[in-house]
Amino acid sequence: MYDTIMYEVKGPLAYVTINRPEALNALNRTVLEELFDVFNKIDADSNIRAVILTGAGRSFVAGADIVQMSTMTVAEGRAFAAYGQKVMNFIEKIEKPVIAAVNGFALGGGCELAMACDFRIASAKAKFGQPEVGLGITPGFGGTQRLSKLVGKGMAKLLILTADTIGAEEALRIGLVEKVVAPEDLLATCEEIAGKIAAKAPIAVSMAKTCINKGYHLDLFSGSALEAEAFGGCFGTEDQKEGMQAFIEKRPAEFKNR
Repeated sequence: MYDTIMYEVKGPLAYVTINRPEALNALNRTVLEELFDVFNKIDADSNIRAVILTGAGRSFVAGADIVQMSTMTVAEGRAFAAYGQKVMNFIEKIEKPVIAAVNGFALGGGCELAMACDFRIASAKAKFGQPEVGLGITPGFGGTQRLSKLVGKGMAKLLILTADTIGAEEALRIGLVEKVVAPEDLLATCEEIAGKIAAKAPIAVSMAKTCINKGYHLDLFSGSALEAEAFGGCFGTEDQKEGMQAFIEKRPAEFKNR
């Protein structure tokens, strides 16, 4: 179905694997277009509850495709950045939680792609960085914006302006990733987390994700109002009634996403 990614659905979980191992899964226009298409499919599929995004081989994504970028004009560069941002923004805002299973290099556009996910689980062998200034460009797919929100303005400047690469443990220390695991445990750990999410009420999960994403950019009172609206809205769902009745009856809830 796709030339540069693999897509599989197993029960309530969707698996998206960027599959250009010969290029360390570098993001060219085709990869971005296929990512946008597959995440639109995921967003529209009510049976999917969570997504695991990873890369084939020894890399998550080693960056945007430098060969493709090397001959771009100013206009072409702006258009490429705009499209990359469109893809990252869409991944960030879809209703289903997206877990980045960072198995290796997450550099440049790869780090930006990981940051667009809801959280990042890293192999102990993973490497992170925004090396763009060493190539004569800036991050273009949201790196200057998301990195500072995750690790703070000063640390973001340190990483971006030096173009340094850091390991998984340092990424954990500064808040760029949420967990570091042995390479052989990476997928199982992500599946465990995704499975826990998939067992919860899908509408409530979606609303909670939206409240966190939107509220992050609001003042406390505006964000709290958004939360109260979502909280109240849940009481109009069958899942709320099922969840609370199951709690009262001391049995597992069976959520229907309605």
